Amino acid sequence: MLLLAVFPIAMIFGAIWDLTTMTIPNRLTIALVAAFVLLAPLAGLSLQQIGMHVAAGVAMLLVGMALFGFGWIGGGDAKFVAGAALWIGLTELLPYLLIASLIGGAFTLLLLSFRRLPLPEWLLRRAWIARLHDRTAGIPYGVALAVAGLIVFPRTVWIELAASAA
Repeated sequence: MLLLAVFPIAMIFGAIWDLTTMTIPNRLTIALVAAFVLLAPLAGLSLQQIGMHVAAGVAMLLVGMALFGFGWIGGGDAKFVAGAALWIGLTELLPYLLIASLIGGAFTLLLLSFRRLPLPEWLLRRAWIARLHDRTAGIPYGVALAVAGLIVFPRTVWIELAASAA
């Protein structure tokens, strides 16, 4: 059951952190990577499967860092997508990225609309809501990355391994 809980819990925490603080802490991504390193061999992933998952994570880290370098995403998002890709693997990486892009686009439009609305003072006194409402603030894209991860996770090798172990 631990195998099935690590990734979804990390995605939920990542989304909440990014939504409320506009950051994704390094310790979350490090924990995600450490859990993969520990659980992948214990779950029965072959060396080839582990290599394909690592390739997905490294590829997304490189792409994420390039996007960060251009100022298009935050550094936390770049590391978070790499950690998610490590768990998702190459076979589901493209669907994950497509879903994350669609959710991210919809979330961005929703947030931009939200930022046009006047908010009552009692809401603006909540620091995280005021930050989300700030028209100069970025978009907490970790929310889209996390939701997409939760959508794709049931189609990954982790669910197959958990079902065969049950």
